[in-house]
Amino acid sequence: MAKDFYVQPDAADPVLDAATVLGIVRRHAPDAVAVTAVDESGGEARTYAIDDDLILKVQRPQQLRARTSLAKERFFLDKLAGVAGVRVPRVIAGGTAEPRIAYTLMSRMPGAALVAAGLGDEPRRRALLELGRMLRLIHGIPQQPLFDARLIPGDHTPTDVRWRFGTLFDEAVAFAVGAGVPWPAALEPQQLARMAMRALPEVDVFVALHSNPSADHAFVDVHTGQLTGLIDFGDAYFSHPVHDLRRFRRPADRAAVYEGYVADAAVGRNFEEAWRVACVLAAMLAVIHNPECRVAALDELSALVEHMR
Repeated sequence: MAKDFYVQPDAADPVLDAATVLGIVRRHAPDAVAVTAVDESGGEARTYAIDDDLILKVQRPQQLRARTSLAKERFFLDKLAGVAGVRVPRVIAGGTAEPRIAYTLMSRMPGAALVAAGLGDEPRRRALLELGRMLRLIHGIPQQPLFDARLIPGDHTPTDVRWRFGTLFDEAVAFAVGAGVPWPAALEPQQLARMAMRALPEVDVFVALHSNPSADHAFVDVHTGQLTGLIDFGDAYFSHPVHDLRRFRRPADRAAVYEGYVADAAVGRNFEEAWRVACVLAAMLAVIHNPECRVAALDELSALVEHMR
C-alpha cells in the first residue's frame, strides 16, 4: 500500500479573500452573493460556503499528494449523479484559476455532519442503516468506466487486498506497542493480526470506494435524523467494500452500517469472512485510540476470536 508523500510541504497556504472566492464562483454562478463560512478542517482542501447552497473546494498547496485529487472526486461524483438513492454533492464546475488555484464548485450538502449532529442512539442507528444502504448503491454502479479512466488508484487482485490488510494490521500492532500501556485483550496484538490475516479469504470483489464514509462525511438532518448525503470523495480508491464499512470504531455503529448494507441484498460467505477481518482491525484500533468504546471493542474482539478459531 503506497505511503503518502506531500510534494510541496513548504508551499504557502493562504486563506483566499472573499473577492477572490466570489470571482471564481461567479464564473459559473453569476448570482452568488457572499462567502458565508470557511471550513478549516486541516485536510487536503479548504472549503468556502457561498450563500446557502454552494461550496467552493480549493486544494491546499502544501497538502498536495498523489492519493487525493479534486479531478478524481469530480469524476466519481459525476458517475454517481442521478443514481437513485445516492445523495452526494452535484458538481457545477472545476479547474484551475490564477494563480494556480485548483478548485471545484459544487452544491452544498444540507444538514450537518453526523459527528456534530447530537443525535441520540436510535436516530444515529437509523442514519447509519441508511448510510449502509447508500454505500451498497455506490459500490453497485458499473465499475469498468471508473477503472478505465485511470483516475482512481487501488487494489484489483486478492493479493493487493491482502497486502493492504497486512500493512494496516502492521500499523495497528505498531500503534499498540507504541502506546506504552499493557494490552488489555487476551491475545497480544501480533497474535490477533496473524489470526485475522489467516482468516482473510481470497476476496472476489473490487469496487471504487469512498475511502472514509465516517461521521465527519455523512450528513444528517439535525431535526429528523434522516441521512441527507455523503461528501468528500477525494481519497477514493479501489479495494474490497469492507474497507468503506469498517470506518466506524464503535461496534454498534459498524453493525448498523453493515445491517443497512445487506438489508436489500445478501452478501456471500467470502464477503462475510472479509468483514470479520475488517472488524478485527477496527476493534484493535478502537482499543488503542478510542477509550470511550474500548470495553465494547474488547467484547467484539473476544467474539471474533472465538469465531475464527
